Amino acid sequence: MKVINKIKLKNYKRFPEFEVEFSEEVNLIIGDNEAGKSSLLTAIELVISGSKSKVESIGLENLFNKQAINDFFASGKKIESLPTLHIELFLNEQNNPNLNGKVNSDNNNISCDGLQLICEPNTDELTHEIAEVLAQDDNNFPFEYYLVKFVTFAGEAYTGYRKFLKYLALDSSQINNEYATKEYIKTVYENFVEQTDRIKLRNEYRQQKVTFRDTKLKDINDQLPEYQFAIRSSSKSNLETDLNIVENEVPIENKGKGRQCFIKTDFALKQHDENQSLDVLLLEEPENHLSHTNMKKLVNKIAESQAKQIFVATHNSLISTRLNLRNSVLLNSNSTAAMVMRDLPEDTAKFFMKAPDNNILEFILSKKVILVEGDAEYILLDALYTKETGSTIEADDIHVISVGGTSFKRYLDIAKILEIKVAVIRDNDGDGQVNCVDGYSDYQADNMNVFYDADDGNSTFEICLYNLNQVACDDLWLADRRTLPVLGFMLKNKADCAFKLLEDKADELITPDYIKQAFTWINE
Repeated sequence: MKVINKIKLKNYKRFPEFEVEFSEEVNLIIGDNEAGKSSLLTAIELVISGSKSKVESIGLENLFNKQAINDFFASGKKIESLPTLHIELFLNEQNNPNLNGKVNSDNNNISCDGLQLICEPNTDELTHEIAEVLAQDDNNFPFEYYLVKFVTFAGEAYTGYRKFLKYLALDSSQINNEYATKEYIKTVYENFVEQTDRIKLRNEYRQQKVTFRDTKLKDINDQLPEYQFAIRSSSKSNLETDLNIVENEVPIENKGKGRQCFIKTDFALKQHDENQSLDVLLLEEPENHLSHTNMKKLVNKIAESQAKQIFVATHNSLISTRLNLRNSVLLNSNSTAAMVMRDLPEDTAKFFMKAPDNNILEFILSKKVILVEGDAEYILLDALYTKETGSTIEADDIHVISVGGTSFKRYLDIAKILEIKVAVIRDNDGDGQVNCVDGYSDYQADNMNVFYDADDGNSTFEICLYNLNQVACDDLWLADRRTLPVLGFMLKNKADCAFKLLEDKADELITPDYIKQAFTWINE
């Protein structure tokens, strides 16, 4: 079994330095926009592919870390200070001497298996030319004078014709791109059919074209002495370029975007399971264009797959939770370090796999979070926050999530690992010491705090709110109460009453002290 154990990056895209270990099965690359999810998948693909043309099509100017280049110019533009770009994939033991060696950056003097992409200046042959470029007044970086090298940890060069791992990359954002579709089909075919068979089939296909020309077009060409019809047989018109994938005889490019996403991903997974012809599957945002129903089907197929190693870049909560949060690699646009969730308690991971969708990614990608117990608190919290602080939840970069009282500790398990600052606002349920202090004894940390009303008689948010705002609440509902008192009505209709208070009495509401304390603490 071929597995990527670890990746290391240097001066690549937004990562000056980066290192993370992977699971041998599913790896969820989770992050907000511009966090580097796509960059990480691209890095893996570039190294496995061994293709200089892929590097050239992206462009070194788009692969190099911008800060590394700026630092070079600021340091005096010396040739010996030119930065290098380095991507390393550390593999499990392959029993292949061509892969095993000490040519890597771990510096532990221990042989291991791996592949790497190195982009470095060609100072052996082009020192003079590089010096001329650097002597110019403007900041002209000599990208054109860089070498692109693919080298194993044994120090052996390799190319796209000598792949050590078979892979397939699928980017759902490019699902309607004709070139991307052709490349996908070509890659699938190359992984499915051995090279010797491909050569034989290509030859037979070309001969069939010749036969067609000599038989079916002969009568027509006999009437055209000067110019004649022929069949294209160049490298751009061969078997691989003419192949297609169909479903019920309908080509996939004629399907809707959502169906194309589903077919391509499903087809790739089936290759993994039935033919074991792929070692690595790279999925870029497979949720694109899919309905919620098809999303669930696709997630189930990924979860049930016997695939070897799958990398999924996503910002979809359903995919993240259903495929086990413990398999997550978390990236944040405000940091270049990765966080992993392997230490998340297994029962918490299973909880999120089965629980209703609770915006788990919103929580994971946040710096500050207020967790509330129900819809009523969620509806009113924005207005109460603005009234007390003069600011807004959004302006202060705080996320408010309604999780239900039984789920608080599940989120705090995640906060422990990711060091997210979390204020829990909850009911004391008639015994604050037991329910809000003793019950959270395992969650004592600087980045998490539980806030509740100190009076056990104020057992719920609605009771607290009514006792502080009796005049406003009676004004809204007392005249219509024939059976239930106002407080009883509020307890029976929590969300509706909260919404009515927000609409008609937001400026008059008095905020409970424990909620004020939460607002102060979250901003400290």
